[in-house]
Amino acid sequence: MTLQHKTARVGDVTLHYVEDGEGPLVVLLHGFPESWYSWRHQIPALVAAGFRVIAPDLRGYNDSSKPADVAAYRITEIVKDIAGLIVQSGDSPCRVVAHDWGGVAAWFHAMMHPEQIERLAVLNSPHPVPLSREVRRSMQQKLRLSYQLFFRMRLLPNLFIRFCGGMLLRSGGRFTPEDVATYRKQWRKPGAIDGMLNWYRALPKSRSELRQLVRPIEAPVMIVWGDHDPVFTLPTIENFSEYVPNLRVERISTAGHFVQTDEPARVSELLIDFLR
Repeated sequence: MTLQHKTARVGDVTLHYVEDGEGPLVVLLHGFPESWYSWRHQIPALVAAGFRVIAPDLRGYNDSSKPADVAAYRITEIVKDIAGLIVQSGDSPCRVVAHDWGGVAAWFHAMMHPEQIERLAVLNSPHPVPLSREVRRSMQQKLRLSYQLFFRMRLLPNLFIRFCGGMLLRSGGRFTPEDVATYRKQWRKPGAIDGMLNWYRALPKSRSELRQLVRPIEAPVMIVWGDHDPVFTLPTIENFSEYVPNLRVERISTAGHFVQTDEPARVSELLIDFLR
């Protein structure tokens, strides 16, 4: 097969996604400030390994719907999108792989819809329990997350992404000029920058809701971690076995936050081994 661009209507939103391959389903969930293109290296590797791959643009991004209301970007709304897309795929339970904000959604998706998850792999996105613990006790972790206060503002972060987003990518990962140009083109689409930033703006309004949803995840889980992550400290992936008892952690010392871009071959190798 070749990469196909498709759309799915899920509730009130339309999700653009790419699909390729035949076999067990793997759903790939990107983070900020990317899109399905985040998985450009992993899609062909997974297809060659015998998987069917679906990689959506999550709401607010690229060619998917971009609701104007900040409340539309609560994690529970994102989870509804993912769950609906999986139902429409006709292949459940499935394997889910997620990075960054996609990882936040994936953790809660696995808690809210365990019947849909056969295996879960999360890249540089901590489980909410150890992350909350470290924010409470670690000033370093608290300071590392302080950039989110800026992204919740109006106007200034929009201008920053529009004019300096490429610099943000290049300073944080091994993106080529072509990669940056692809993302910049996506950011210029109407409503895209606000859509991406609304994930940050919605989070404070939904923390109490999310705390009530935390419960153990019984499915096998793998965390792939780029050690040079500037946002999350290493303790955020330690000491939470009561919530994820079947956990495998793979650290990559030569990668940062955008681990699937920094070390694409190694990440693909780990995913194929875990998802089979």
